[in-house]
Amino acid sequence: MCHHCVISSVRQQLLDRRSFFGLTVAAAAAGVLAPKPTTAAEMAKLGKPVDLTHELYDQFPTYFGNQQFFVEPKFTFAKDHFNLNELRINEHTGTHMDAPLHFSADGKSVAELPVENLVAPLAVIDIRERAAANADAQLTPDDIKAWTAANGPLPPGSCVAMLSGWDAHVGSDKFRNADAEKKMHFPGFHVDAVKMLIDDGNAIGIAVDTLSLDFGMSPDFATHYAWLPAGRWGLENVANLAAVPAAGATLVVGAPKFRGCTGGQCRLIAFV
Repeated sequence: MCHHCVISSVRQQLLDRRSFFGLTVAAAAAGVLAPKPTTAAEMAKLGKPVDLTHELYDQFPTYFGNQQFFVEPKFTFAKDHFNLNELRINEHTGTHMDAPLHFSADGKSVAELPVENLVAPLAVIDIRERAAANADAQLTPDDIKAWTAANGPLPPGSCVAMLSGWDAHVGSDKFRNADAEKKMHFPGFHVDAVKMLIDDGNAIGIAVDTLSLDFGMSPDFATHYAWLPAGRWGLENVANLAAVPAAGATLVVGAPKFRGCTGGQCRLIAFV
C-alpha cells in the first residue's frame, strides 16, 4: 500500500476507537504516523480513560507474603536539589503482567510481546456474587458461555478479565486470605476456562483482580501452565474492573520492555 493510501485509511477510521488503536500500531510499524487527537472533542472519541492499576508501595501484598518492592533514595531535593530513587523489585509485584516465559522454557519475554497485542478489546466477566459467598470460587466455562450469550462472541485479540471484587481487599490481610495452614483463598480462572479460551482462539490475554491467575488454593498452577505456554499473557492484581462495562471497552497494557524478563509492572488503562 502506498504511503498516501495508508494515511488516508487511518484518517477515515479515526471515529472507530478500536480501528484507531489498531491502525496506529500498524502505521507505526510501517513508519507512518497517524494523526494525533489535538482537541478535547477528538480525545473524547477514544472514550473515557479508566485506571485499572493499583498504586504500588513497599507493603503491597504479595503471593509469597514477603516484601517485594524496595525504594532507596539516592538523591534528595534538600541536599542535592533534585530527587532520585533506586528501586529493587520483584517482576511479579503489584499490578503486573505474566509473560509466556514465566511458565515455559522458551516463551516470549515481556519485551518480545508484539505491541499490537498490548491493545485489546476487554471482556469483563462478573463473578462477584459467587466470590463473596466462596473465596475459592473460579471463573468457569459456564461463565464464559453466559458472557457470550449476553454479549456475542469474544472479539479477536481480546483480554478476558475476571471481576471478583477482590481488589477491595488490597489494603488488608483478606487480599491474601491465608488460613492457619498458610493456604490462601481467593478466586481465579479454572483451567478448563482457559483451555476453552485457547480452543476459541480469540483471547490473547486474561486478567484477574487477585494475586494469581490460578485460584489461591491451586496445588499445581494448572491455569498458568495451560495459558502462558500457549503464547498468551496474563495480568494480576488488576484494579477498578467494576468501573468498566462487560463489553465494549478497549484495554491498553503499558507493559515494560525489560529484556529477558518473565513479566513486569504495568499501567493499565481502559477506554470506555
